[in-house]
Amino acid sequence: MDKIARSYDAVAGRYAAQIGDELDGKPLDRALLGALVAMAGDGPVADLGCGPGHVTAHLAGLGARVVGVDLSAGMVAVARARRPDLAFAAGDLCRLPFGDAVFGGALVAYAIIHLEPGARGRAFAELHRVVRPGGPVMVSFHTGHLEHPGPVMHLSEWWGHEVDLDFRFLDPAEISAELAAAGWAPHARVDRSPLPGLEAPTNRCTLIALRS
Repeated sequence: MDKIARSYDAVAGRYAAQIGDELDGKPLDRALLGALVAMAGDGPVADLGCGPGHVTAHLAGLGARVVGVDLSAGMVAVARARRPDLAFAAGDLCRLPFGDAVFGGALVAYAIIHLEPGARGRAFAELHRVVRPGGPVMVSFHTGHLEHPGPVMHLSEWWGHEVDLDFRFLDPAEISAELAAAGWAPHARVDRSPLPGLEAPTNRCTLIALRS
């Protein structure tokens, strides 16, 4: 986890500049986020792996009470500077700094791609702990790179900064099984290709599951 945090600390400012307004060109993603807010009801929503806080801000704009959480203190600092009116905290997906059943729902957008399988299981169990019974979790991840073969892509340099990151391309069936093992009931699945000129050339999947 330390190398993930250090890597995102290094690129936090550039990351915000590059993707801070990405949702403007992603109507499908905006629709899915709207569904998450509706399904979470009046409960607060956790944006886990929030990065510079742009999705957190969008959720708040939809009327959600939301808190953004990221492993990277640098990302949290950028998010707070961009939206000082919203709540952000540093935290680990595998050890969330919240009590039991405090959230109506949770979003985990492209955060599990850096985790080993065992860590993913712990993260999904933590999600189950902090979300109320019946509440939704929305998990998005990359399933394959159109130009890079293999299940893992390693980056040692990103936007001119030294990093040490593994990007994993994940099997939706495997992630669904891991969620189920942690007590999540499958609800919906959306697969899509990248938006040309706007996103990295990867295929993506979003899973929605409900807490038992």
